[in-house]
Formats: sequence, structure tokens, C-alpha cells
Amino acid sequence: MEPIENLMKIGEFARYADTNLRTLRYYEELGLMEPAARSDGGFRYYRATDVNRVHLIRDLQNLGLPLESIADLLTKPAETEDRTALLARVENTLRRYDDLLSEKIQALETQRLRIGAAVAKMSDCSNDCDHAPTTKNNRCEPCPISGVGLPMLLSALF
Repeated sequence: MEPIENLMKIGEFARYADTNLRTLRYYEELGLMEPAARSDGGFRYYRATDVNRVHLIRDLQNLGLPLESIADLLTKPAETEDRTALLARVENTLRRYDDLLSEKIQALETQRLRIGAAVAKMSDCSNDCDHAPTTKNNRCEPCPISGVGLPMLLSALF
């Protein structure tokens, strides 16, 4: 255990990690985090590098993973865990994280394609059409010029 003077109390660490005490305690309850040390009075102390784990948890949440799944993914190594097993587990976790990022990137690229289709159709609306989307023309659905349904985003916005 590190000497307590090299560690941060939970309040200071929460500010450093840009989170709050309640979140850190909840992460501990779920097995996502554990303090580096506890004082005789039960105060939690964290290492500065523990902020990396908080950021990883936040990143995985932003990818849509529930905390319970993150807890499964980020199981802390047991002190008795075999080195080879530890390295294999960490590599597997990194690969899963990469898979999640790839899925998110693909979803974002799909959204960008939808935006591109809507912007392209807006050019048609601006240059070739004198209609305005109203309830009388079903919000230009389908397009009065082409007779084709609008791109999803235009349909949603009109």
C-alpha cells in the first residue's frame, strides 16, 4: 500500500477526475473502482492514476455500455492471478473496447450519410421547388417534384 501522503482523499480525487463522491462510491459498490487505501477512520484515498479508470468507465458508458457490463469487462486482477491469464484478459478487454468503438464509428458514419442525403435534397428544395412543407401538402411527403419520399432527416424536420 502506498503511503497516504502520496494519495488523494476522495473529495480531491472526485474534483481531479471531474466526477462526484456519489459516483465514485457507486463505482466502488459495483466493483468498478476501489480506493488505493483507507484510513483508520474509513476515509477513501485514491492514486492520481486512478483517474484513468474513471475516464475509461465514462468512455465505455458513452459508447452505450451499461455499468454492469462495464464491471464485467473491467474485472480487476486478483493478486494471485497468473500473469499469462492477466495479460490475455487485458488484451481481450482492449479488443472488446476497440470493437465497441468500431461499432460507434460505423453508426456515426451512417448518421453522416443521412445528413448528406438531407443536405443534397435541401439543394433541390432551394433551387428547383417553390413548395413549402405544410400540413396541406403532407409536409412535402412525398416530394412534389420527384414524387419520392424525403430523406429521413428532412421528413423528421419538416
